[in-house]
Amino acid sequence: MRRFLAIATCLVASGAMADHELEGRDLDRGLALYGNYCAACHGANLEGQPDWQTPGADGVLPAPPHDETGHTWHHDNQLLFDYTKQGGADALAARGVSGFPSGMPAFADSLSDEEIWDILAYIRSTWPKRVQDIHSDRNPRHD
Repeated sequence: MRRFLAIATCLVASGAMADHELEGRDLDRGLALYGNYCAACHGANLEGQPDWQTPGADGVLPAPPHDETGHTWHHDNQLLFDYTKQGGADALAARGVSGFPSGMPAFADSLSDEEIWDILAYIRSTWPKRVQDIHSDRNPRHD
């Protein structure tokens, strides 16, 4: 019986542990910060810019939606955080991806780490539960 309880506890805890950076965040602050820093490009309703999958003449993709129709939920929390803090090109370069012309600016000088996590938590909170569950599975387990 104890073994069963131990296994059940691990299974239940793994989902919460997988995305703990976004748990218990200030969603109201995240919404306000999103409105101030993100909505101009990503849309007030997280809808992104038109034709967001087609690069412009400069080779830069328009800002993608952050709702469930976009690809934000396809990425793990740390990449989303780094992309926001460092800017797209630097975050990708740190992962060995070079030459990708990202239009995402760095917000390290404008937003604290906690504010970035609140924004990401707000964005995630708008996704349907099914998408939130998929996103949780994309995050490495934290010890």
